[in-house]
Amino acid sequence: MSIRIQQPQQYDLVSDTLLVAGTAGGAFEATFNYRVSEGHDEVVGHFSAGDGVGGHGQFQVEVDLSGAAFTLPLLTVEVFWPSPRDGDGEMDTQTVQVVHGPQVVPGYAVYQEHTVVAGDTLWGIADHYYGDGSLYHRLVTANPGTITDPDVISVGQVVRVPRTAG
Repeated sequence: MSIRIQQPQQYDLVSDTLLVAGTAGGAFEATFNYRVSEGHDEVVGHFSAGDGVGGHGQFQVEVDLSGAAFTLPLLTVEVFWPSPRDGDGEMDTQTVQVVHGPQVVPGYAVYQEHTVVAGDTLWGIADHYYGDGSLYHRLVTANPGTITDPDVISVGQVVRVPRTAG
């Protein structure tokens, strides 16, 4: 059996409704599990996939994260199938990390993209979008794959700017 997560992608910025999608199968029909966690709390569930003849089928699961007591913004999404031997083991686990927007900006709804130009700083970008340069840490947290050093950004880099509704 095999699993391929196509959504979300590594370091996607997500809201309290997380869409997990991909392909899974290799059996007539099988039950697969998912887990979204950050080391303190987790959301778990399951779904079925397969095509009825041993092939792979698409899956799409909407996961409600709003009831979780997450304290960290970086979440791990795991999809796996339970061991047929004992049901407790996890097989073919596929993992992707995402950034939980509500942990970055209370009331998170969407993000904008800002392309860095000459003279930009994270402080200046935060001041422009949030009216407070000291909130630059939001930009660092929302862009773990892009910003590795908050003192170094490059012209042409695309920075995600998490925003609230409205």
